[in-house]
Amino acid sequence: MNCLIVDDEPLALDLMEDNIKQIPFLKLVGASRNAFEAMNVLNEQSVDLIFLDIQMPGVNGLDFLRSLKNQPLAILVTAYEEHAVDSFDLDVVDYLLKPVSFPRFLKAAQRAHSMFKMIEQVNKAPLKTDDHVFVNANYSLVKVMLDEVAFIEGLKDYVRINMISGKIIITRMGLKNIEEKLNPIKFMRIHKSYIIALDKIDSIQKAQLVIKDREIPIGDGYRQLLQNYISNRNL
Repeated sequence: MNCLIVDDEPLALDLMEDNIKQIPFLKLVGASRNAFEAMNVLNEQSVDLIFLDIQMPGVNGLDFLRSLKNQPLAILVTAYEEHAVDSFDLDVVDYLLKPVSFPRFLKAAQRAHSMFKMIEQVNKAPLKTDDHVFVNANYSLVKVMLDEVAFIEGLKDYVRINMISGKIIITRMGLKNIEEKLNPIKFMRIHKSYIIALDKIDSIQKAQLVIKDREIPIGDGYRQLLQNYISNRNL
């Protein structure tokens, strides 16, 4: 992952640079002391992850993040904990309080790497053109037209397929198994227990979305992936 450090404290820059060098899946492509320098790096380099301070001269870290049209993954590294709520409204990967130990830094980096791999998997997934799947239900194979699926809910060893008509199909299989049969361009897992049809979303809030008056939770580990989808649709 290409990463960028943005911090106006030289010692903080040096420490994060040293931490990054110890993590094999991170590659430092720039170190900036303010938002303007950082923007120049973003215009010239491909950046997957930003380690970002909040209190900086000129434009602060939160405003800088809000200004980015295509926001990379971001980890805030700051001495001030009062900005935590605002930061998570921006769907940052993690919020680290200075001084940051290396184990805590590594944990945040690993979380970002997991999100990055998930996003990469969706972007590179082959397009599936099947318009239906067959599932076992009521002792028979039932044909499910995928364009008519609103969302799918995992219930231990079962999944409940909720159709836009209101019909519910219950089949004995794992959520992961049915996820592998779905086109990732049209369906997305947004929670450990839910897969949704992207074109059936009615509204999105911070921690949940609504499909046909049903409120569906958005898991923390899936929020950035959904946000990237929304951002790409709004280009």
